[in-house]
Amino acid sequence: MSDLLLPSYGWSHKEAGKKYSQGEKSFRSTASATQFTNRGFRIIVDRQLNKVRFVFDSSKADRSDSEIAAWLDTVEKRVGLGPLNPEPYWGFDDLRNVMGEKVRNCFFVVAESKVERGVEYFSYQSLLILSGYTFEKLLQCLDEGVIQVDFDARTKHNHGTKFRIRQGAWKNLYSEVEKIF
Repeated sequence: MSDLLLPSYGWSHKEAGKKYSQGEKSFRSTASATQFTNRGFRIIVDRQLNKVRFVFDSSKADRSDSEIAAWLDTVEKRVGLGPLNPEPYWGFDDLRNVMGEKVRNCFFVVAESKVERGVEYFSYQSLLILSGYTFEKLLQCLDEGVIQVDFDARTKHNHGTKFRIRQGAWKNLYSEVEKIF
C-alpha cells in the first residue's frame, strides 16, 4: 500500500534536509470510518463488496491550512485530485484470517517505565486477558470509529499499517475482559 500512497500522496518529512535527506517524504495518517482526515482520507467498511476500503476525497481536505493546500497542489500535479487508483483495501476474507490469528485471545499489559543509568525498568500496573473476539465485532468497531487505521511510512523506512483500538474500548471488540491485577 505504501508503494502507492507514499510516492503519489506523500509530503515532505518534517525532518527533511535536517535529520533525513532533502527529498525525504512521509505518509502518516490515522483514518477512521466516521470522518475524513484533514488531508481527505477515510476508511469505509463496504459490506456489499466485502472489503474495508481506503479512500481519498480532495474536497474533504482542509484547504484553509496552507501546508495542506500546498500539498494538494503537489498531489494534483502527480496524480490528480480524483479517487485513489488503484484503491487500497483489505478484503474481508483476508482480514478475517489475519486478525483472527493475531487478536483472537490477547493479553494487554499497562506498565510504567523509567530509565536509570541506561537501563530501562518497568513497573507493571495491570494485566487484562481479552477473549471472545469475533470478526463482526471488528467490523462494527471500524464502522463506529472505535478502531482506526494508522499508516506510517517514509521514503527510507516503512513502519507499516496498524489497526488501533481506542484505549478502554476492549469490551467493544471482546466479549470477555478479565482484569488480573
